[in-house]
Amino acid sequence: MKTASIIGSMIVTLALVFYSTGFAKERKKKIVSSGVLFFYTLGVSLDITATIFMIIGSSKGLVTIHGLIGYSSLLGMLTDTILLWRYNIRHGAGQLVSRGLHLYSRISFIWWIIAYITGGLLVAISKMRS
Repeated sequence: MKTASIIGSMIVTLALVFYSTGFAKERKKKIVSSGVLFFYTLGVSLDITATIFMIIGSSKGLVTIHGLIGYSSLLGMLTDTILLWRYNIRHGAGQLVSRGLHLYSRISFIWWIIAYITGGLLVAISKMRS
């Protein structure tokens, strides 16, 4: 495994920690607090960075099953983060999250977790074959 891919894997695991923390805070309190925004924003930033490292370290190009799953989950979390920021700006800090946004956050987070697990499994399977 190339060094860039290893670094990308470590960074995406950090993104998992930050996304999970932000998601748990939003789920528990059902508000968009500055803490939720911090964890989601840092998670997205780390996820983008990890994606760049994984692309650099990949020998298979930009369009793979692993890549498409990862890109779509990153897009979902980026969209969720933007929607949370927009909600916070429009409604003020500490306001209850709308039911629709709350549901979207859950769906995008679950998709991201599925993508994270699937990515690890796809890499493990490819290593077993070689």
